[in-house]
Amino acid sequence: MSTSYLIKNAQIVNENTVFNGDVLIKDEFIAKIAAEITPSPEDVVIDAKGKYLIPGMIDDQVHFREPGLTHKANIATESKAAIAGGITTFIEMPNTVPQATTQELLEDKFEIASKTSYANYSFMFGGTNDNLEELLKTNPKNVAGIKLFLGSSTGNMLVDNEEVLEKIFSSTKMIISVHCEDEQTIRENTAKFKEEYGEDIPIKYHPIIRSEEACYLSSSKAIELAKKTGARLHVFHLSTAKEMELFRNDIPLEEKQITAEVCIHHLWFSDADYDKKGTHIKWNPAVKTANDRAALWEALLDDRIDVIATDHAPHTIEEKANVYTNAPSGGPLVQHAVIALFEKVKEGVISVEKVVEKMAHNPAKLFQVSKRGFIKEGYYADVVLVDSESNWEVSKDNILYKCGWSPFEGETFSSKITHTFVNGVLMYDNGTFNEEVKGKRLLFDR
Repeated sequence: MSTSYLIKNAQIVNENTVFNGDVLIKDEFIAKIAAEITPSPEDVVIDAKGKYLIPGMIDDQVHFREPGLTHKANIATESKAAIAGGITTFIEMPNTVPQATTQELLEDKFEIASKTSYANYSFMFGGTNDNLEELLKTNPKNVAGIKLFLGSSTGNMLVDNEEVLEKIFSSTKMIISVHCEDEQTIRENTAKFKEEYGEDIPIKYHPIIRSEEACYLSSSKAIELAKKTGARLHVFHLSTAKEMELFRNDIPLEEKQITAEVCIHHLWFSDADYDKKGTHIKWNPAVKTANDRAALWEALLDDRIDVIATDHAPHTIEEKANVYTNAPSGGPLVQHAVIALFEKVKEGVISVEKVVEKMAHNPAKLFQVSKRGFIKEGYYADVVLVDSESNWEVSKDNILYKCGWSPFEGETFSSKITHTFVNGVLMYDNGTFNEEVKGKRLLFDR
């Protein structure tokens, strides 16, 4: 039986405006948006007075660890944490076990998600030094894009053959998303610090090992190649001030051939936090200086950076407790990313309209996601209510990630996600989940 919901008196955030109004949800879609809608007897009415209604956020970069690494996370647990955090759609990366580097292995992941994902989903196909033929079979209508690791963040997915790289860039019209860190630079830096400290290198040297130079060398090279070949390039998780000169804001997003993303952790933390947080904030690329962080904010606000994502990448607390060289990089973020940004809204760093632009509208535009990312009549009803006057502290007992920890533990946030709708279904309501319904595979207007 389909249910219709009427959300009344909400502060609706959409396309750079905030306006007070009502939204009617019928079946899977947004049926009507108006200043006032009179309820029908069949409508479930939700009074959203004092709350923001935002589009469900689209996270273009997550690692949900399934198949093969499910002791850390799986699609069910992490998609549940995502919807509790206001993220209704995710695009997951290929570095699972086995890696999604053939069409068959990619479809296996879609199959798992169709049965277990509470959020809407897509997956990226992983490029390697020797799978160009498979890569070119990727269907642009129902696969988000191609992912290339240009620095060995992950196993044997490093694409370091320049000839192959140029071939990939020249051969596909699909979005190529890249992790940019120069392998040679990192290896040399690591060897130098190992000589001095052995395996137990102090964590504060992480941003010096995975340095500004390592990032810039790799991203500038990828951008040069994209310009030469006409490839559609999306640069993931930027972390340095220096890289900001590589991106432009003088044309609209829809016309850009080269786009950029920043992650929550690079906007929130700086190298001053390593002493307290240790390997819990060890990411690749590394969290760098306060100056880098300020430059990322500046580029985000002036539109050189197009998208905010999480790079959600859980590891167990035991794995994180290893010495530097054995502690994996990455951390869980989908449950707390949107709320962390609302904290920055309160501080006056960013507007709520800009948060929605960077986490909902722009990922939808950039990946050409069909009928999502906006509060519009006829679009899927992926919407989220946020109470911006509700203090709570992140602690072990309210963390939903399978790994059971968060880099935000001990942080008090002053906003809370109260309701999350996915395809018109109320999937999350003040801590209670609907576990009967699953999300949908994304389609792309390409």
